[in-house]
Amino acid sequence: MYAAALSAYLVAVLQRTTLGVSGVEATDRFGISATTLSTLTVVQLIVYATLQVPVGMLLDRVGPKLPIAAGAALMVLGQLALALAPDIGLAIGGRILVGAGDALTFISVMRLLPSWFGGRLLPQVSQWTGTVGQLGQVLSAVPFAIVLHAAGWTTAYASAAGVSAAALVAVLVLVSNGTTAPLTGSTPVIVRLRDSLARPGTQLGFWSHYVTQSPGTVFSLLWGFPFLSVALGWGPTGASAGLMAIVGSGVVFGPVLGLLTARHPLRRSNIVLGIVVAMAIAETLVLAWPGPPPAWVVVLLLVVMGVGGPGSLVGFDFARTFNPLRSLGSANGVVNVGGFLASFVMMFLIGLVLDVLDRMSGGGHAPAELYSLAHFRIAFLVQYVVIGVGVVFLLDARRRTRRRLHEEEGIEVAPIWVALNRRWKHRHG
Repeated sequence: MYAAALSAYLVAVLQRTTLGVSGVEATDRFGISATTLSTLTVVQLIVYATLQVPVGMLLDRVGPKLPIAAGAALMVLGQLALALAPDIGLAIGGRILVGAGDALTFISVMRLLPSWFGGRLLPQVSQWTGTVGQLGQVLSAVPFAIVLHAAGWTTAYASAAGVSAAALVAVLVLVSNGTTAPLTGSTPVIVRLRDSLARPGTQLGFWSHYVTQSPGTVFSLLWGFPFLSVALGWGPTGASAGLMAIVGSGVVFGPVLGLLTARHPLRRSNIVLGIVVAMAIAETLVLAWPGPPPAWVVVLLLVVMGVGGPGSLVGFDFARTFNPLRSLGSANGVVNVGGFLASFVMMFLIGLVLDVLDRMSGGGHAPAELYSLAHFRIAFLVQYVVIGVGVVFLLDARRRTRRRLHEEEGIEVAPIWVALNRRWKHRHG
């Protein structure tokens, strides 16, 4: 049962990231600009983010099996539409369907987990779910990319649709709601949603997801492939390998973060902030390096962004901690909006800046000019502003969450430096 649900999420990540490895081909196939290309993914993510809260409310009513199956079915239709699209209009429609199907999948799988796992095992299984699911990026970066370059656009996207069809069958046959079956009660779902939104712990989860997940998503879904393949000159093969480095990093560090989250539940926000600082340092090294950055600097950035993926799952742990089970689906939906909200804002703005710089330099949307390293150095600065705003709100939500924790349960969380100083004194007498 768990393998079938996990496979459905893995396949959803495959469908989500296929455009990331075919962005250059999409530019040529449809004759579009960087802004229009970003629109393909931005529309997909807007649909995804918009549906998160409604899907969460639906989960609290019908359980996770039906949404997971419906998500797989929508992604079959979406990828088939993209495979056959003669113009950009139908392609956008296909990505809307993919975004809707993707929106139904992840939080449904996460909603399934408390029915089958508990205690300290649950945060670790949550991390493994997110980590294994991200292997879908490997499927898009390697087999999908191979089919794309060998057999063409239509065959590649039709094949991806076939994989979702197989996942749909597995979900219908094997997945069971368990104790996450439809919840009944006198409290309306909209009231549960309102209560979840009002909890500082839910807001802390939202902003944690916002600041950790978005840089890797922006890179993997759209701008990483042209940056690596064109701006840095790594070519399609090197760019695919770079995207797999992000996934590999998540596989390695995901279980570690799961253990840290389980053992130090009062320090989860420090884990989140540490990841954000590491990403900012690595990004600055790449963008500020005189001339093309060496491979090791780029790989460092890829590894750190890979940590952001499992790091974003800490946001769902906040939702689980500070919300009752009856409204957990709604809370997870709220949290999952965070990273994708930041992602589609950054994706669109990066594409907009690239187009402006291309016009200023007299370019004609040729990939070599449009995706130059000089243009990316400026366009990627957008991320500092968007993530910086998220950090400010995260710190405010953390302050209010700790205050409520102290008022309601008598638990006082000292600043990290105070806690480290106490531990040092305790160990050394």
